[in-house]
Amino acid sequence: MPLHLHSYRLTLPFLLIVLSLVSGIMVTIRYASSYGLAIGLPTLSQGKTQPRPNESQYQEHGSTVSFDWHAPQNWQVNDLDQVVNGSGIYGWTFDSSHNDPASTKYNWCNMPHLAPHNYPHPPKGYKLEYVEVLHRHHKRTPYASNTFPEEAYVWDCNDEGLFFSGQPLQPLSEASANTYWDVYTSDANPLRPDGFNGSCQFPQQTRGGLEDSHRHGADLKAVYGDMLRFIPSQYDPDVLSYRVTNNVITSQVASMLVSGMYPSLASKDVPLLIQPASIDSLEPAYPCPASDDLFSSYGVGSSSSAWLKHLQASQSLYKRLDALSGVSPTDPGWHKSWDHYFDNLSARLCHNKPLPCQIGNASNCVDTSTAEDVFRLGEYEYSFIYRDSSQSLAASVASFGIWIGELAQNIRHAMGQDLPASDGNDVRYRHNVAHDGSVARLLSILQADRMVWPGMGAEIVFELYSKHDKYFLRVLWTAEILKSSHPELGNMDMVPVEIVLSYFDGMVGKKSSRVLSLCSES
Repeated sequence: MPLHLHSYRLTLPFLLIVLSLVSGIMVTIRYASSYGLAIGLPTLSQGKTQPRPNESQYQEHGSTVSFDWHAPQNWQVNDLDQVVNGSGIYGWTFDSSHNDPASTKYNWCNMPHLAPHNYPHPPKGYKLEYVEVLHRHHKRTPYASNTFPEEAYVWDCNDEGLFFSGQPLQPLSEASANTYWDVYTSDANPLRPDGFNGSCQFPQQTRGGLEDSHRHGADLKAVYGDMLRFIPSQYDPDVLSYRVTNNVITSQVASMLVSGMYPSLASKDVPLLIQPASIDSLEPAYPCPASDDLFSSYGVGSSSSAWLKHLQASQSLYKRLDALSGVSPTDPGWHKSWDHYFDNLSARLCHNKPLPCQIGNASNCVDTSTAEDVFRLGEYEYSFIYRDSSQSLAASVASFGIWIGELAQNIRHAMGQDLPASDGNDVRYRHNVAHDGSVARLLSILQADRMVWPGMGAEIVFELYSKHDKYFLRVLWTAEILKSSHPELGNMDMVPVEIVLSYFDGMVGKKSSRVLSLCSES
């Protein structure tokens, strides 16, 4: 026994040392694995192994954040049975820009945005430091590719002017005339455009869309200027900046939004930031073949059974609309998704135009119920593409990651971090006018708990606050606090900024340093 006891006493310390070493090695391996996954976001390539829950994490400033996709809430929009067999459109508005001031209800024609009557005030003690807005352009004519081969009535836009001009600056010499496009067709030109005849471009902002843009700007100024005293009463280019994409409709919106915020700028020169068309991060338009491949592997145009399910379930609706519209049943653009019919019908309703009838048969028309069937299917598609598919996060991160990196850098600058020595950057309000694809990708990356198709004028607002030398981020969507399915983001109301920045950095890298590799993965 003494011998055995002595052996035990010798062995116990030895075992403790071994166990300590093994534990240390395991921790090291686990940390290395987690970090490796953090810098290798769930692969864009279909068929590669996806990280298991909670393995994809990154730690910075004491904050550990998961990069996993988290499923959105199951609700009426992504319930295929309700979508195919239901009726109506959830009580939402598709036929008017008018919004009830007391409501934040979905309105496709003019989405809810911040205004003094609906602004959710932050808790006391928080100081607003920085604001960045991303919003979709306002209502427009449909894209030409989304019009029927022949339309029964014209669509005129002679109640507005779309101004295009240029003049020398710095130094200014001769001033230009305020020239605008006046669309016409010549009787000596035997060709006629498909779709609507008339004096519009397809697309362009309509007068109603321009007026909504002006109201949007006035409401934002009333919040951040008049109510919160955060932006100056008079325009200061050192404090505010506006950015657009290379699609001209965003510039059309910005021109009215700016004069809505600052009426003194009407007919004045105001710069709009824009990136080169081939690398525009806001539209987004930079090349990202891996993201394109991933989207097309499970979404529009794919042979994925999950995608085809709703198209197969709505074949009778396609058959009815094809016969009425004159669209060929074999036209892939109209039948790989419900996008074309959705745009065509919703644009009419938003501008108080009648739903279409069959050419030569005025008794065979699209009724409201049929249009609502289309709208439910379109909403379902956006939810599937950008949230319901587990591949949506990786596809969105790659294709919109550069803008995310720019946003993260802007937030850091607002906190006084990473500023070049010569930088006197005092910009505290940035406004980006973009598209539904821009807003949808951002909602995808933020893992919105309820995904919808972002309607006309839809806005997401990032507000940076400080309190007791710490920074917090608040995200507003349709004038309410954004709710994320991501457990660390949750209700995005005063989230410690290091959590959000760790999430962004782990996804795209600081200054978007990982996006090129994400876009080239195969």
